[in-house]
Amino acid sequence: MEKPVSHFPPPHPFSTIALLAALVVTSTGLGAQSIEAANPMVLRSVMQGMGRDMQAVTGAISSEDWALVAELAPKIAKHAEPPLSEKMRILAWLGADAGKFRVFDGQVHDAANAMGEAAKRKDGQAVIAAFSRTQQSCLACHQGFRHSFVDKFYGGR
Repeated sequence: MEKPVSHFPPPHPFSTIALLAALVVTSTGLGAQSIEAANPMVLRSVMQGMGRDMQAVTGAISSEDWALVAELAPKIAKHAEPPLSEKMRILAWLGADAGKFRVFDGQVHDAANAMGEAAKRKDGQAVIAAFSRTQQSCLACHQGFRHSFVDKFYGGR
């Protein structure tokens, strides 16, 4: 019986080890990514809550319900925060852009406080101007960070 002829050289031990290492790293990374995607971060629920509050402010402005705007504005200004461990992960990811992220958060805080004060005075024009500044700060932050954040922590979902 003839021995089959192999057209491939025998595998080099280093290439076999490198291939195994690559498979382990890839599968570990995919597993971690799917776990992160399956377990939403607290920041997501914070953002969803702020979105609901901003929508409620829009409705309150349209009906000139200044009392409701005055009630909602502090919730936006002093929104909930993720736990420290999650903040540390986010700050590590942000790196040098952490200051920019904090500036946007500070702008939201200041504009929402101004909106609440204007609502207490029943100054509709000032409420709308402060709401606009709040929304513009939210939008700037989302445009600067949301896409890459979702890619990093949710695998693009």
